[in-house]
Amino acid sequence: MRLSELELGKEAVVVHIGGNGFLKRRLREMGLVKGEKLKVEHIAPLGDPIEVVIKGTRISLRKSEADLVEVEQL
Repeated sequence: MRLSELELGKEAVVVHIGGNGFLKRRLREMGLVKGEKLKVEHIAPLGDPIEVVIKGTRISLRKSEADLVEVEQL
């Protein structure tokens, strides 16, 4: 499933990151790497942005960025 499809409060593990070189590198630099556990903390009313906690850090992602991250729900 995609990170953008994960419901509020749910936890998941990163399986794959898609996208072009720059965006893929940016997501990795924020901590979204294969095997890393994350939790959806907040979703804006219109679904954009999505706030996740990864490695104890809160990051906000656009829905288009979250669509590039494939996760497996725990």
